[in-house]
Amino acid sequence: MATALITGGTSGIGAAFARAVAARGDDLVLVARKADRLSEMATELKERYAVSVEMIVADLAVRDEVIRITERLTSIEQPIDMLINNAGFGIRAKLTDLDTSPHEHGIDVMIRAVLMLGGAAGRAMRERGAGTIINVSSTAGFVAMGSYSAIKSWVTAYTESLANELHGTGVKVTALCPGWVRTEFHERANINIGSIPDPLWLDADRVVTECLDDAAAGKVISIPTKRYKVLITICEHLPHRVVRAVSRGLTSGRH
Repeated sequence: MATALITGGTSGIGAAFARAVAARGDDLVLVARKADRLSEMATELKERYAVSVEMIVADLAVRDEVIRITERLTSIEQPIDMLINNAGFGIRAKLTDLDTSPHEHGIDVMIRAVLMLGGAAGRAMRERGAGTIINVSSTAGFVAMGSYSAIKSWVTAYTESLANELHGTGVKVTALCPGWVRTEFHERANINIGSIPDPLWLDADRVVTECLDDAAAGKVISIPTKRYKVLITICEHLPHRVVRAVSRGLTSGRH
């Protein structure tokens, strides 16, 4: 029986990952900031799937608390077989705003924590010769929509670099790059989603299923659904000035 550690595993894509992993009989270590939501999720998973669920309350914006998670990831007595770096949030603030704290918070949670946790898991899994690391990125990383795009671009590049570093060790590393997924993510970020066409919305369970299949197959980049694979392929071959122009249009429609 394997054990997966999931950050932000109480809502959205993280919760979908937790249910999918539990459904196949694997135990879980869930990391989140809110103890009450962690407890609710743990109870649901234990009762529905009869798996063990360990809870860790931690704020990934606090470095010392991230270090606690790295210690859990490197435990020899209770090894982690899969790390899913999922914790994240939207950033509506403009790059020119006087208050840069929303961007700094995003960097702490979605870059620094991912770097530290991915490195810890990579070291431990390399020693055992097996393991899987999934970093939740976004198709936003292929366009230019503020600091969120910049952060997710980093996550994707970091994942590819980590995959290279661990190549041949038995450790699989995958970046999940979904498009718009129907979760509470956008509402929590106070982002207007009314302009997004229905065909671009994805179901979280489908996103997770495709990602887990891609990770098992050793794919480094997982872009769920054919329509998004086509869109991102087109995006990668367009001139950067065109991508910037499209990004401006998407950004203006979201505010």
